[in-house]
Amino acid sequence: MKTLLTLLTIAALSTALQAKEGKLAVAGLNFAYPTAWTSVPPTSTMRAGTLQITVEGAEKPMEAVFYYFGAGQGGDTKANVDRWLGQFASPPESKTEDIDVNGTKVTLVTAHGTYNDGAMFGPKTPKENYTLLGAIVPGTDAPVFIKLTGPKDAVAKVTAEFTALIKSPFPAK
Repeated sequence: MKTLLTLLTIAALSTALQAKEGKLAVAGLNFAYPTAWTSVPPTSTMRAGTLQITVEGAEKPMEAVFYYFGAGQGGDTKANVDRWLGQFASPPESKTEDIDVNGTKVTLVTAHGTYNDGAMFGPKTPKENYTLLGAIVPGTDAPVFIKLTGPKDAVAKVTAEFTALIKSPFPAK
């Protein structure tokens, strides 16, 4: 029953997602994103939002995916950082840092290596020379997780914009 309620909550949050004027509302926070990025409908109930990013050098658009699982859900910061780093074929070159965003600690993860791309429980395709940018942004009742992966050179071109995105949230109105 709890799983069904969680899935219904996620679906409702996805349906209520609003994106206009370069702002993406997730879990009571508005994230400002660059005008070159595009908000697209989430492709699963696991996603609270998706921003599509076209970058020269990437064979297809990259995505910054927002996850929000509801009050008290989603796990702690360490477990999520470990899970992200575990998505690489071998331990990646990585850096985890806490940054201050208006008095709130936001965790930023950067990892490079061979990324195992694919659905959580599906087959994986190793992608060499990939970068993962991840952020854990505290929300009012649970964190918002943001993850972007792509070819290292393409991700390098949007790293500053990703960092600005995770520094932008303010309460949704």
